[in-house]
Amino acid sequence: MKLGVFAVLFSQKPLEEALDYIAAKGLEAVELGTGGYPGNAHCDPDTLLADAGKLKAFKHAVESRGLMISALSCHANPLHPQKAISSADDAIIRKTIELANRLEVPVVNTFSGCPGDHEDAKYPNWPVAPWPNDFQEILAWQWEKKVIPYWSEIGGIAEQNGVKIGLELHGGFSVHTPATLLRLREAAGKAIGANLDPSHMWWQGIDPVEAIKILGRENAIHHFHAKDTSIDYNNVNKHGVTDMQSYTLMMDRAWQFRSVGFGHDLKTWADIISTLRLVGYDYVVSIEHEDGLMSVEEGFSKAVQNLQQVLIKEPVGDMWWV
Repeated sequence: MKLGVFAVLFSQKPLEEALDYIAAKGLEAVELGTGGYPGNAHCDPDTLLADAGKLKAFKHAVESRGLMISALSCHANPLHPQKAISSADDAIIRKTIELANRLEVPVVNTFSGCPGDHEDAKYPNWPVAPWPNDFQEILAWQWEKKVIPYWSEIGGIAEQNGVKIGLELHGGFSVHTPATLLRLREAAGKAIGANLDPSHMWWQGIDPVEAIKILGRENAIHHFHAKDTSIDYNNVNKHGVTDMQSYTLMMDRAWQFRSVGFGHDLKTWADIISTLRLVGYDYVVSIEHEDGLMSVEEGFSKAVQNLQQVLIKEPVGDMWWV
């Protein structure tokens, strides 16, 4: 495995300065934002697709520092019921797939998106209860008319470009659990897989180790984010895991994102890394920082230090003791 980082943490730095900083920390990979929620401070598809010289220079800037690009990320909502939003998000996903092909990057990360509840809706509708039956009708319409058709088309485009799609299992979007990911994968093809982030499993009450086993059996993990979550069970009892309070209200929230090792101990992270190896994932572990108690530099540095203790880097040897 290789240790990497979702480089949008350093969007305020010029590309080459950010790459120097990342390489100096001993990392081997970068995940770059191309638009949508992460922005495109370091990697603008329009610029790079239009100019072969700039594309070559961009690739050299990464590779000359001993780094690789693990994924291009354009997290967005291509199923948003407002066409102005969904059209823009769809366009960036398609451009990012094309750019990934040109850069020989194997994975594009994004969200599945979430539709509205009918054709004239203005806002996404995320059903989370099976009753009253209205919710089941909304869910069926979303998947049959929006989710499966869209991702079947995008999955086909990704396959044609030699690219895999890593959908982040994130609350608020149609694909947010191992089951919903596998449902879509079965319908839309094996180019569709997970960008698995344990932080989103923990707050939903899902054990990331078991999620890795479930998805790993289907070879459905295309990329991996390293981010932690702490749970305040007193606040869970008050607000539930679907706590809608602002992330800034850290004393009152049921859960919050933390840097690796500050929500769960390193034994838990060692189990996660070992299970990734067990199911055959031998790609990049990409650090994501969204810790409200630490600066970007400190949260990132501590995540690096903690993960370096548990990351399994060398190939598996023969079982000499057997």
